[in-house]
Amino acid sequence: MQEKPQQILTLDVRDLEELLTQAAKCGAERALAQLGLENGSAARDIRDLRSLIDAWRQARLTAWQTAIKVLTTALLAMLLVGAAIKLKLMGASQ
Repeated sequence: MQEKPQQILTLDVRDLEELLTQAAKCGAERALAQLGLENGSAARDIRDLRSLIDAWRQARLTAWQTAIKVLTTALLAMLLVGAAIKLKLMGASQ
């Protein structure tokens, strides 16, 4: 068996950087195409998605805060009603 001679490719740094840049751009375009974002409005779509996620997080936070406020208010109201009933009973018995 006869061995094939190895071929060595030499590139200067600028050519290598250009090759890497083109490969990265091509890979990014393929990834966007697979996600359905290849029509040029990908940046706007991603901004809209981020905005939607931020709004969802804010709504979820507000819902938790509101639930805690309602529970706290209900607890305080029950304590006040209980105190009022207790004071009436104490005042009526004397």
